[in-house]
Amino acid sequence: MKVPTVAEMAMNGEVPEILFWIGCAGSFDTRAQKITKAFVSILNKTGIKYAVLGNEETCTGDPARRAGNEFLFQMSAYGNIQLLNNYNIKKIVTACPHCFNILKNEYPALGGNYEVIHHTTLLQQLINDGKIVMKEGGEFKGKKITYHDSCYLGRANNVYEAPRKVLEVLDAELVEMKRCRSKGLCCGAGGGQMFKEEEKGTTRVNVERAEDVLESNAKIVASACPFCNTMLSDGIKNKGAENEIQVLDIAELVAASLQD
Repeated sequence: MKVPTVAEMAMNGEVPEILFWIGCAGSFDTRAQKITKAFVSILNKTGIKYAVLGNEETCTGDPARRAGNEFLFQMSAYGNIQLLNNYNIKKIVTACPHCFNILKNEYPALGGNYEVIHHTTLLQQLINDGKIVMKEGGEFKGKKITYHDSCYLGRANNVYEAPRKVLEVLDAELVEMKRCRSKGLCCGAGGGQMFKEEEKGTTRVNVERAEDVLESNAKIVASACPFCNTMLSDGIKNKGAENEIQVLDIAELVAASLQD
């Protein structure tokens, strides 16, 4: 895939309209890489002037701060802010709510002031502006889809409508789980939990969330976070339902439904 880098643009005296911040999961996790590719394929079709940092992108420092290593977080953040400011970046889009939350809400205190949006919000804007057109009777038409609210997107940043509005355009049947929106249940990976073993308990959080999915009778779970995607996939496998239920990011659903 042809993906422009900010460094290449800078050599030509250009600045991207939007920087796509890929994040650790989207860069290195084989499942999340598919989400990155799906989103890039959408950006390429819309003709937006975007770029990625490529090899210059490092972790935002979110897991370090959540796990209590403030020193490591500040080292990561200051390095990133210096880089972004040097490139005169104004607007950032990311497919990871963890990156989104920290870049939007916690970087300004350290001198990193940017307009940060989540990829579901950008997708909704592009659909509203007519830059994304779905094909009639796409492959998700009439299918039951449920949406899992990411904690860092929903409760932390109040982004509930954009992902749902995008799913409505797919012409699918959107069914809500009992625990949704501000009462949604965490997938179990937030707050640095993705990188450590869970504490002792009776049920794994992601298995309990998979039970909510099964109750909804949906055939597709739409997620908007690579961590949620991993946890939900594992939970559904634990229930032996991986052949009946697909876990797909909203970008993947849109990419598969685009008009040619």
